[in-house]
This record gives sequence, C-alpha cells and structure tokens, in this order.
Amino acid sequence: MSLLTVKNLTVSFRQDGQTVRAVKGVSFALERGETVALVGESGSGKSVTALSTVQLLGDSAMVEGSVTYDGQEMVGADGKLLRKVRGNDISFIFQEPMTSLNPLHTLEKQLGESLALHQGITGDAARARILELLTRVGIRDPETRLSAYPHQLSGGQRQRVMIAMALANKPDILIADEPTTALDVTIQAQILELLAELKADEGMGMLFITHDLGIVRRIADRVCVMKDGEIVEAGPTAQIFDAPQHPYTQMLLAAEATGTPDPVPEDAGVVAEAEHLKIWFPIHKGLMKRTVGHVKAVNDASFSVRAGETIGIVGESGSGKTTVALALMRLIASEGGIRFMGEDMRAWSTKRLRKLRAEMQIVFQDPFGSLSPRMTCEQIISEGLGVHGNPGGRPVRQLVAEVMAEVGLDPMAMDRYPHEFSGGQRQRIAIARAMILRPRLVVLDEPTSALDMTVQVQIVKLLRDLQRKYGLAYLFISHDLKVVRAMSHKVLVMKQGDVVEYGDAEDLFERPQTDYARSLLAAALNPTGNG
Repeated sequence: MSLLTVKNLTVSFRQDGQTVRAVKGVSFALERGETVALVGESGSGKSVTALSTVQLLGDSAMVEGSVTYDGQEMVGADGKLLRKVRGNDISFIFQEPMTSLNPLHTLEKQLGESLALHQGITGDAARARILELLTRVGIRDPETRLSAYPHQLSGGQRQRVMIAMALANKPDILIADEPTTALDVTIQAQILELLAELKADEGMGMLFITHDLGIVRRIADRVCVMKDGEIVEAGPTAQIFDAPQHPYTQMLLAAEATGTPDPVPEDAGVVAEAEHLKIWFPIHKGLMKRTVGHVKAVNDASFSVRAGETIGIVGESGSGKTTVALALMRLIASEGGIRFMGEDMRAWSTKRLRKLRAEMQIVFQDPFGSLSPRMTCEQIISEGLGVHGNPGGRPVRQLVAEVMAEVGLDPMAMDRYPHEFSGGQRQRIAIARAMILRPRLVVLDEPTSALDMTVQVQIVKLLRDLQRKYGLAYLFISHDLKVVRAMSHKVLVMKQGDVVEYGDAEDLFERPQTDYARSLLAAALNPTGNG
C-alpha cells in the first residue's frame, strides 16, 4: 500500500458567480522513502493539489475524488483526524515564510509550540531540539536567534526556520512547496542534501513542488508535470528529462534566462551612489536597554548605478544584500554618503524624501506579504498614483490595464484580490505596482524567485525592455546567478556584511577573483550536483 494515494482528485472554487476547476482528475501515488515532484507553471494547480491532501483549502473549495494517507481517507475526514495528521504525520513547508510565521512570536516559541503539541517536549529538552533543528538547516549562531522575531531575519533565514518547523516532528510525509525559493545557491545545496539525508534516515516520503527543474533533476525519483490543473506527463525523473514526450514538458525544459542586457549609453548619468555605506544595528539588553553590541549588517559598501544600468547584488542569505538597497533608498538608517541624481540625500527632510519616492521604487521578495489582502489588483497597482499623482491625467483603469499587460497579467483580472492569484502572478502585480510610476531607480529584491522558469524568461525580457525604453536604473538582488548574469552590467558580491568583489558582470562570471565568488558560481552552474 502506498504511503499517499491520490485518485481522480478534482478541486473547484466559486468565483464571480461561476465554478472554476483548479484541479481536474489528478492521480498519483507516493511511496515511503520516495520523492515525487510536481512541476508546472504558476497557476497550474500544483499547490492546490498539495493542500488538498490534508484539506487545507477552506470551505470555499469543493473537493472530489480520493486522497488516502496510510490507508486513511482524507477527503471528508473529521477535524480530529485532520488535526492529528497535519503538522505531525504530514508536514508542510509553505512558499511564503513571512505569511506562515507568527510575527508576534519568537523563533523559540514558534518551534516550541509544535514540539509541545505533538510530542509533549518542553523546557530544556525542547530548547536543545530547537537548537539542533536550527543548526541542521544552516542558521548561524542559533543561540542568538532564539529570541528573534520573523521580521528580524532575512528572507532566506525565514525559509530555513519554516523548514526546521516542518521537520521538528519527524513526519512521514513532507510536502515542500517551493522550499528553496528564497535560498541562495550554497544554502540551497545544503538544504537539498539535508532533505535527502532525512528521507533516507527516516523513510520519509516527500512531495516536492518547484519551478526549478535543476532541483527536480537532483532530488526527485518521479515527476508529474501539471498544466491547467491536469497532469500531462508523469514518469521517472531520468525519463522525463532525457526523453520528454509532451510539448509542454519540452517547453519547460528549454526555458532559461539567457543573453545580456543592452550596453549602458556612454552619456548616461549617475542615478544613485553609495560611499562607504555602513549599517550596524544595536543589540540592547537589560532593564535600561543598554547597547551591548551590534549586528554588523553592512561594514563598508561603495557603488554607483547609472541610467539604463543594472547592478546585480549577490551573496548568501543574511549577507547584507537587501540591507544595502534599503539604506540607499533611505528606508533604514545608515552611515556614509548617499546621493540621488547628484544630490546628497543625508540631509533631506522626511517631507522632501516623500516627494521623491515616486522616483525610487522597490519590488519586495515576498509578494504576498507586500500586497494588502483587502485591496483589489487595480487598487494595489494604482495606489502609488493616488499618493504621488497622475501627471498625464489618463483614466486610472486604462493605466492599470496597460501595465498589467506589460507584466503578463490579464487586465480582466484587475478586480480580483491577491488570494485569487498564484504566487508568480502576485509577484507580477508587485512589479506592476512599481513600474506604473515610471521611476528612475528600481530595487528588485528577488523579483523572479517565486516565478516558474518560463515566466522568469518573460520577466527578464520585460525588465530589459522597460530599462531600454525608460532608461531605468536597477539594483537587482538575487541568489539565481543565471538570472543575474542575464540582467546585470556589474555585480556586487557580499559576504557577512562585506563587499568581497565588485566589477563588470562578464569579468566576474568568467574570471572571479575570490574563493567565495568561485564557490557561488560553482554551486549555481552545477545545480544538479553531478560531475
């Protein structure tokens, strides 16, 4: 008997007075000690299929068919059985860690709750287990992180905490929904090795959802390719990769961001620059909250970006990549020089900075956390026009429709809410919100991390086209070095707050000068771990 058996699963939702079928007759099985990968573009039904296994879709979903775990039927099961299975026998690693972690609880409390609820482990034993879990998933100095809150961690660190929570109770089945999306290539390799090790040691079955086909090839035993809610091709991993039969599978395997950006015009002016940027966060302890030390997020960073130029910022999670960008935009305090369009920004008042915000936009790493669930797509994208004005005076819905089409969204969906879009579609909404103001500088913080490979190619092309058309300056933060190479003119390599290498992108990729840069490139160019 299979550990998990899905037979003729169909999932429908009521939407705008109509019934929409998100999953259509899906069938597959998962054996003990096996990894099955669900792959396909955003919106193909991968996550809905996974959530259906323990009935996490809510009352609005109509689920038909059968899902059995260890012989127990999950479709229509009572709450008592589902509560026992969820988080204990079947654990999830969700795609967006910031929305899955409680912002009001420390890491120790959140991890401890799961241990206490399912295993009765508390006190010193719980703390020891938590430290073991955090160490195994690559959190440095875990003792100092126990009292940290989710917002104090980088995106990659939050994802690692989610993985630790999912593994805490040694589940029979781990359902991993884009578990390495926010992780840099070196930590990604460590996490994949950890998951493979746990699968071997515990006989754990794993349902792995991802758009990164390099990871699938490395970790999966079998692959199910999904398109429009259906499995169009399934089989052993080697067979799918070496001899794909379906045209859609062939298209997925061929998709990869390639090429280079257009040259920067010789007369392009400097849009923004940083000189000896330093960002240290004080550590306060005791009743008087005395400063007892500092978190040295960035020690000394200097760079400039011109109109029509992209600076790629790479490095492991927690290396200071996002912190540098936020400081350049004056969203966090820093020391050192910051200039925008030739003017020193350090002395600017809040009022003056507010007027400039339209010219400095950011696309955040976590698309769901940065979109208001109470606003429609149109309201989210047009919000900046309400704050900064609409100089052309054109109808707002027309502007929203145009920018939605530019980023690959159907303008007919502008009245929907964020939860009605897939993760990749939400990221495109976030990009549209930044682009509608036609800024001079855009910080792109992992803008393709939630997107499948085919959409990554589209977004890279879109960003290049917008840069060419409007002379945009980009700071492009990413752990995906193939996308960085396709987007960037220069690359800034960061490690634990230090800039270890900075220069022309092609020179860096072809002739890296530091061991750290070479290790990053080796991990990125050999994602399958073979040869």
